[in-house]
Amino acid sequence: MDRSRIVESILVLTHADETGSALSKASLEAITAGQDLAARTRETLTIGIVAADATTLSKGLPSTKLLAVSGEAFAQPRYATDAAACEALCRAAGASIVLVPAGARFSRVAAGVAYRLGGAIDTHITAIHAGADGLEANRWFYRQRVEAVLTRDARPWFLVLDAGTHAPFVPGEGSPQIETVAVHLPALRTTVTRIQSPKQDEQTIRPDAKMLFVTGAGWTKKQPDGQTHVDEAGNLILAFLRATGASLGSSKSLVDQGGDGNSVLPFLTHMNQIGQTGATPRHAKGLSTCCHGEEPHVVGWRFIADRRAISLDANCGWTRGKADVVYVADAFQVIAKLNELLAKEK
Repeated sequence: MDRSRIVESILVLTHADETGSALSKASLEAITAGQDLAARTRETLTIGIVAADATTLSKGLPSTKLLAVSGEAFAQPRYATDAAACEALCRAAGASIVLVPAGARFSRVAAGVAYRLGGAIDTHITAIHAGADGLEANRWFYRQRVEAVLTRDARPWFLVLDAGTHAPFVPGEGSPQIETVAVHLPALRTTVTRIQSPKQDEQTIRPDAKMLFVTGAGWTKKQPDGQTHVDEAGNLILAFLRATGASLGSSKSLVDQGGDGNSVLPFLTHMNQIGQTGATPRHAKGLSTCCHGEEPHVVGWRFIADRRAISLDANCGWTRGKADVVYVADAFQVIAKLNELLAKEK
């Protein structure tokens, strides 16, 4: 089938953030991706909004077709309501290409909506472009180590965009017209009573943070005095995270130590693990401490823009072209000094 001659209809699904007063960052990135795709392919672009009040969220959006599903039932994430809302928006837009922002809210319903519409879905999409045979989507496999280019004949084609792959759309002036889409909701068996989450200073995984701070097993090893200083290491790391708002990552060797009966930093879990067997986050800057900088670690840093490391070993893996800057120093002393300087600034 020659897809290059088929007219596509592009729909960008968006939703409100935790405050309910603005679109989520991932939604704004998806709008940018939709604009770029529509401009390159000269296809129709529609933006769909799911929120309690879409009027506030639509201010400053592009002057394109806007569809909205509004109401108190859509104020909080819920599979039944979100799936019904997304399905209604897709049908109203007649969408053949649906761009979905990555995130817990829409990622969990996108596959179900694609099934309801008889379409197909691909996740971890990083780029979309027009090829000789129609639209092509880039995605990563095997912990971001293998990149593939996908094409599909099935429509609608749902593409879940990885966060951080596009610049967020910056709202301008004006309030474009919104077309409200009616949704027939099933009987709701789930009631959202409240949101319970850790305090900001207890939360160590922060996807939207500008910096990624990575710990390694060296923090729990014997120091120059022949003793381990796990408690001191934990205090230094937490103080740095509170002062900078950085997100915390860890090597597999460190998070595994707890299962081996060794001293371990109590606030680390496998959710913090990055690298070949962990996450591959996207942050503007990264600082690695007490890591060797070998390939499994570096895989997790593939999309970090400015990579720096602290290591006592001048010949460690980070110095072999894997970091932009390497500080040959004791991480305990460096982080302690940084915490002191950051405290003075405040």
